[in-house]
Amino acid sequence: MRYKIIHKTQYAFSKPVFLEPHLLRFRPQVTPFHTVEEFHLEISPKPSGHRQQRDAENNLIDSCWFDGVHDAFSICVGSIVDVAAHNPFDFILYPGTALQLPFSYSLEQEKVLQPALQGAAIGDELRQYGQSVLKKAQANTTVFLTQLTQQIQQDFTAIYREVGEPFSPDHTFAGREGSCRDLTWMMIQLLRDFGLAARFVSGYNYIITDEEPSFELHAWVEVFLPGAGWVGYDPTHGIVVGTAHIPVAASSIYENTMPVSGNLRGDASAKLFTDLQIELLTDFS
Repeated sequence: MRYKIIHKTQYAFSKPVFLEPHLLRFRPQVTPFHTVEEFHLEISPKPSGHRQQRDAENNLIDSCWFDGVHDAFSICVGSIVDVAAHNPFDFILYPGTALQLPFSYSLEQEKVLQPALQGAAIGDELRQYGQSVLKKAQANTTVFLTQLTQQIQQDFTAIYREVGEPFSPDHTFAGREGSCRDLTWMMIQLLRDFGLAARFVSGYNYIITDEEPSFELHAWVEVFLPGAGWVGYDPTHGIVVGTAHIPVAASSIYENTMPVSGNLRGDASAKLFTDLQIELLTDFS
């Protein structure tokens, strides 16, 4: 699968403001299955400084800083990404103790994975929901993860929310609906409650249907499984992550996956405009 991505983001301010340094997360990740053939980034106003860097969790980000005051801020990103065909179930769990839940990570893994193991408190109803799936899966680790992902997709209504932090896990569970980031954050906290290291991933998703294909800026879960590494699960669509997903940033906290983060100096109000276009390319010449 080969994708062309055009992602435009624009902020319009009611009066000129000073832009504090900003971090931009738009560069698709390079993985064993993802190759970034092209990438270009246009920023307006032109930054007085711009540097690519790796953050604390090894995401490639763009750091930029500015002079003067401005009444608009826009980012236009173009990418071509090739996703190699692969079987998302092609892994083994090792050692064998990881085949059943609960299991313990090695001491070395646990040290590194601490941020992805630190869960927020969740209510008994959400915990019991997970326990019921675990019982059906007979505590098999991979069966549980697959069935939990499918169960959330079946039991919850996916809604669209363009802005805003994820709802708390209990809020999402009580309402039986949420955006992709709400469902992802709920599943992450449930998995951490079961002792699994889980993190938040943001990126793009291209969905092929019998009608018109659709695409979206998307969020999903990655779980660290001994012997397999980070494996992706998408509770919004009820699937294990494969060639339809293009990751951009992954973090133990969702704030560190936001496409744009930074502050303004001034008292202006802001309006956000976004436009995303993803095209499936068929010409490999």
